[in-house]
Amino acid sequence: MEQLTRPVFEALDALAIKYEHYEHPAVFNSEDAEVHWRPIGGTPVKNLFLRNKKGDRHYLVILGIDTRADLKQLVKIIGDDRFSFGSAERLMNTLGLTPGSVSPFGLLHEGSRDVQVIIDEDLRGAERLLFHPNINTATVTISFADLERFLATRGNRVRYIRIA
Repeated sequence: MEQLTRPVFEALDALAIKYEHYEHPAVFNSEDAEVHWRPIGGTPVKNLFLRNKKGDRHYLVILGIDTRADLKQLVKIIGDDRFSFGSAERLMNTLGLTPGSVSPFGLLHEGSRDVQVIIDEDLRGAERLLFHPNINTATVTISFADLERFLATRGNRVRYIRIA
């Protein structure tokens, strides 16, 4: 576990980003995560790793855990062709992550430089956001402002859209 989380904590520490770290059993979907996130407090999110039809563009979509992502509508808003979820192999090559562990901290991976980040506008006011630190047996909380600070260091294109 430390091999996956160490770069996350080092990056947050280097930016003087305050965070809280929680450990829990492995979770693989938002329903599983919600059981462990409820006592933490904050805004739980889900992170979707998507690719376009040709597979030459990748997206990390960050939205509230209760927000339904209509991929057909999302593709119209973003202005690309058809979206599908990236395969486990593509996820590993691009973000260095396994299914169930997708988070913006995957942008620390060297293969992530061309990933576009799409954030639901509704998250802007969140005091604390809950993310996996690149492993699905832990959760990290950071502020929305600190998420933006982290993303600014990565160099990825970031867009804010209204998803719901």
